[in-house]
Amino acid sequence: MLNGVFTALATPFKQNGEIDTSNLTRLLQAQLQAGVHGVVLLGTTAETATLSAAEKTHILQTCVPLLRTKTKIIIGTGTNNTRSTQENTEAAKAFAPDAALVVTPYYNKPNPAGLVAHYQAAAQSGLPLVLYHIPGRTGLKLSDAVLAELLQKVPQIIAVKESDYDIARVTDTAIKYKGRIDYLCGNDDLFLHFLALQSSGIISAAANVLAPAFVRMYQLFTGGNTREAFEVFAQIYPLLKACYAETNPTCIKYMLARLGYGTATVRLPLGEISDENKRKIDALLQSTPATFLV
Repeated sequence: MLNGVFTALATPFKQNGEIDTSNLTRLLQAQLQAGVHGVVLLGTTAETATLSAAEKTHILQTCVPLLRTKTKIIIGTGTNNTRSTQENTEAAKAFAPDAALVVTPYYNKPNPAGLVAHYQAAAQSGLPLVLYHIPGRTGLKLSDAVLAELLQKVPQIIAVKESDYDIARVTDTAIKYKGRIDYLCGNDDLFLHFLALQSSGIISAAANVLAPAFVRMYQLFTGGNTREAFEVFAQIYPLLKACYAETNPTCIKYMLARLGYGTATVRLPLGEISDENKRKIDALLQSTPATFLV
């Protein structure tokens, strides 16, 4: 079961664009100290699309030994190329993750038959799969019929990371598949909404910065203290929204730099955030309780 707060870990870079292994390790240790229930390696927030094969291996070799026995591990393996996705998922087996995160193919916009075959190919690895549904980035929105077909024909799909803002569809899916899959929130600003629908947890980019707050909200809400959970949410909400003032993870990388985790460097085609957003974030970091920050 994939329950709780999973941080979609960012990749700190040095000023020259190389991976900052020291700050990667420090960020990972901060997540563990905050009590996260799992970590997603090589997800979108890690800027995985810009990493070389050697860099991906380096991140896994650095992080997995630190995480093993301490928390659950999910490795992102999905691409819009089925052969690459299959190879990535097969390679991830060497690190024995709890699951592989496989996004619906972007740009290609596969038809239902192709989509099913894509996930069946990834499932040949034998790893449990988390289907990542993020229509805002992929241009592909799953219908209920296609999701039902996927879950029937690819039983290795044990969870869905849901990043759709269609609350009516989210509600339908949560109710229909309760007990069949772990339903994980993929939109940080909807975390409490998903918990109210008895989702199993969240895969969060903002948790890079706000892990203590997310863990506290999860503990409070699942413990029946929903009003207190909302109070935490209300306190962090302005900074949480600022995490997405520009394309993820540009703002999160800036926040991490301000908190002492290396530089704000991102790789092209992402660029530096605006001076205006820097000023807003600086003010919000100052006004957010330190106990909620990594």
